[in-house]
Amino acid sequence: MDTQFQNNDWSDVVEADRAHVWHHLIQHKPFETTDPRIIVEGKGMRVWDQKGKEHLDAVSGGVWTVNVGYGRESIADAVRDQLVKMNYFAQTAGSIPGSRFAEKLISKMPGLSRVYYCNSGSEANEKAFKMVRQIAHKRYGGKKHKILYRERDYHGTTIAALSAGGQDERNAQYGPFAPGFVRVPHCLEYRSQWGEVDDYGLRAANAIEEVILREGPETVGALCLEPVTAGGGVITPPEGYWERIQEICTKYDILLHIDEVVCGVGRTGEWFGYQHYGIKPDMVTMAKGVASGYAAIACLVTNESVFELFKDDASDPMNYFRDVSTFGGCTAGPAAAIENMRIIEDEGLLANTTAMGARLLDNLNALADKHAVIGDVRGKGLFCGAELVSDRISKDPMDEKRAQAVVADCMAQGVIIGVTNRSLPGFNNTLCLSPALIATPDDIDQITDAIDGALTRVFSS
Repeated sequence: MDTQFQNNDWSDVVEADRAHVWHHLIQHKPFETTDPRIIVEGKGMRVWDQKGKEHLDAVSGGVWTVNVGYGRESIADAVRDQLVKMNYFAQTAGSIPGSRFAEKLISKMPGLSRVYYCNSGSEANEKAFKMVRQIAHKRYGGKKHKILYRERDYHGTTIAALSAGGQDERNAQYGPFAPGFVRVPHCLEYRSQWGEVDDYGLRAANAIEEVILREGPETVGALCLEPVTAGGGVITPPEGYWERIQEICTKYDILLHIDEVVCGVGRTGEWFGYQHYGIKPDMVTMAKGVASGYAAIACLVTNESVFELFKDDASDPMNYFRDVSTFGGCTAGPAAAIENMRIIEDEGLLANTTAMGARLLDNLNALADKHAVIGDVRGKGLFCGAELVSDRISKDPMDEKRAQAVVADCMAQGVIIGVTNRSLPGFNNTLCLSPALIATPDDIDQITDAIDGALTRVFSS
């Protein structure tokens, strides 16, 4: 930690924060008697708060974003150099970093060809939804407009994104929602909706086909899914699931929209989560890890077939995609993203993610052998979860206050982990881990050692 942060008195910052800042995803009543936490510095895998306490960050900035770690001067330099040269112009025109990053990104995504820039994952998903709706009007008289989304998945915080949200506690009190969004069943075999079944992956995929047939295939325009369900419990897809999904989308002429906001740009050990499963999406959205939080950037990437639908009749003034994203024209985002991608390539972080992800899963499974409260361990790459239960036989979910106590204990030890938060009624019980792609074996062991100690203390009482 820089010594200036050790010596400075941040009480004025704490009071300004307490008086004026509305934090995300948190109840503020406790701040009437306790101080809000201020993160003042980060380096590598670690951050320091206003009291100078060091924390190992196992959630990459709290919401799975800082893929290449903190304190990357080369990214900061790239952003600074670009800003003084040309900071912004609306995407009605191009930019040098925008064009260069688009080319580099597409080189990692065979079968896709076009990049639409915006500023957040929620916005990127809304752009995709708007494209689906416009295609429905252009080609199907508005009829093929429905968008299917999956229980437990999350696609953003705007009203339209929440309309496609499969996490009921995130959605509660924010309706009414946009029409034309239809839920399909989740694919978490540990919580099988059909009891013990052979080929659960096929059963879960076929359940989506059942919804399509119920709604009418002629009304369904797109299927929007996360490759690995994130905030709904870190759910890796069961065997056979994605292959069947691809068949279903092809059969009924349904666009496949993959939400890579969490999994994209290395988190799972491939550039994108869907690339583990051999599927061919029509649209892919991404945000968090694109620039590791060094600048705000999100992208909607499509194949050429989707792009061509918006320029097939230049004589029609309503034919093109009539959309704009103000901050999609910022050049800091693609400038940061270019350097972020270079770091991942040059430092071999995809391979490191695969190796450290395997170590993390092994460690969590060892903890499951020791602690009966761990009912299931799941994950892909450096995105892992451990679901806590009060009874392994019944699989009754652990009370969320006790799961939160595990997180608090780890925080006291100087390790930041996460837990499903205001996602699913009765099922906010999965510990969530997403350390930066630079994690070392010692980092992984420190994370799981902290969880080991926390589970011992919380559940021995």
